Amino acid sequence: MITTPTSSMLRALPAGHRERLMRVAREVSFAQGTRLFEEGGRADRFWIIRTGTVELDMHVPGRRAAVIETLRHNELVGWSWLFAPHAYHLGAEATTPVRAYEFDATAVRLMCQEDPALGSGVAQWVGDVLAHRLRSARIRLLDLYAPYGSGTCV
Repeated sequence: MITTPTSSMLRALPAGHRERLMRVAREVSFAQGTRLFEEGGRADRFWIIRTGTVELDMHVPGRRAAVIETLRHNELVGWSWLFAPHAYHLGAEATTPVRAYEFDATAVRLMCQEDPALGSGVAQWVGDVLAHRLRSARIRLLDLYAPYGSGTCV
């Protein structure tokens, strides 16, 4: 797993913005094997992992779901909540017991609209995570299905 410097909200956002977001967070737990969301499902929340691991996966017709990336402590689970049509592009499953902070997407989007500086910071953070996830998905799918793999070691 490659972790980008901005994958953590703690490193990506200034303290004031983190504090504002944390005011709307709630602590949740997921048992191992719990599906957090499915591809195409309504992206109405997102999480920051406190403990445990979550695998992101992609449906592959005629095959098992392909695991794209494993997420751990302080990483963002779910980015689709920020971009219309607010539908998850991947699936996610807890591979160990997970404790996380859960955020209501509508509340966070409203906060971002009301405070352009917060909105810009959140958009930059989530955009960086999204760019990283797209690279990871491309490399993983090439490794799984291309005749010669991706040509890189991840």
